Amino acid sequence: MMLNKGSLFSGIAIGAAVAGGLLYTANEVEIPSFVGAAEASAPAAAPFVPTVEVFPAEQRNVTDWDKFTGRFEAVDEVLVRARVSGHLDDVHFTSGQIVQKGDLLFSIDPRPYQTLLAAAEAQLTEAKAAEKLSQSELERAEMLREQGHISQSVLDTRRQNAAIAAASIASAQAAIDRARLDLEFTQIHAPVTGRISDDYVSEGNLVSAGSGSTPLTTIVSINPINFVFDVTEQQYLEYMRLHGETGFRGVAGDLPVEIKLTGGMDFEHLGKIDFVDNRLDVGTGTLRGHAILDNVDGLLVPGMFGSMRLAAETKEQGIVVPERAINSDQATKFVWIVDADNTISRRDVTLHDLHDGLRVVDGLNAGEQVVVSGLHLVAAGAQVQVRNTQSSEATEVALR
Repeated sequence: MMLNKGSLFSGIAIGAAVAGGLLYTANEVEIPSFVGAAEASAPAAAPFVPTVEVFPAEQRNVTDWDKFTGRFEAVDEVLVRARVSGHLDDVHFTSGQIVQKGDLLFSIDPRPYQTLLAAAEAQLTEAKAAEKLSQSELERAEMLREQGHISQSVLDTRRQNAAIAAASIASAQAAIDRARLDLEFTQIHAPVTGRISDDYVSEGNLVSAGSGSTPLTTIVSINPINFVFDVTEQQYLEYMRLHGETGFRGVAGDLPVEIKLTGGMDFEHLGKIDFVDNRLDVGTGTLRGHAILDNVDGLLVPGMFGSMRLAAETKEQGIVVPERAINSDQATKFVWIVDADNTISRRDVTLHDLHDGLRVVDGLNAGEQVVVSGLHLVAAGAQVQVRNTQSSEATEVALR
């Protein structure tokens, strides 16, 4: 009997399936035992422990600062005006340059004043001639009076004429001095050293003299420069409490001030208070003062705003840590603390002023280890390895 091809292929398929099932059953029995043995022989992986740098919170003598906002003003600011009227011939400076006291700035046409000087000199010559004649007549009158040839009234008249002639000489000399002064005023010189503005009146214009006339330019001194600020009544009373009757006025001149510019990071400009007003402003309730400071490089410009701080008192209980140890959680500031068994915990702090590059904080105790590097590797309850930062490196750590 012959088998057809379909039956033959079906038998082969059934046999293969039965054999595969038997093989799968055998593997299913053996594989788990093999895997279990491998897992039992492999060593367990050690957990990762990050290394962080810590800084011991320090207790130092720290200074409480009173802060003031103010602006810079020139020590000298001069509106340059003409002292005689006339035609403006020349401008002898470049707008914005530094001028020295005595530098020639403007020239006014001198010819009218030269003419007046010549006329005054001629009047002096005439007065001297008249005085010489009157003096001769007086001498003759005195001799004739001694001989009895003229009356006393004639002698008195001759004496009066001589006195008038002498006064005419003095008047003519004064006119010459005034004419010479006006002629000098046609050359306008810088009254102070400083930076000059542009020329408000161009060459060729007529300028007038006097305080109500149009200014020709403005000069502001550069070095030194003033920083003008206001002390509140509360601050003034606090200084009275700390320093007695001398108060703010008594200590201000002895305390250095530190000033930083708007947007600046450091109080790098040092000065000294040299003026405190004699009363509080009734409108603002503040006391005006100003500090003076060097401005050799001309960086500080009148009109600039800045912040000034003045030492109020020194305390011994300030705790300081590097600035980079401070973290933020929305409005809350905190630091990470490493305890004795190298476990991380969080501590909320309140920030105060910087002191020698370190931040003064409330909420820590001296000696507590504060994390300053590896902050992204830590969390509350985590175990860490520590590397200490010496206290002598405090400022360097704060500025990294």
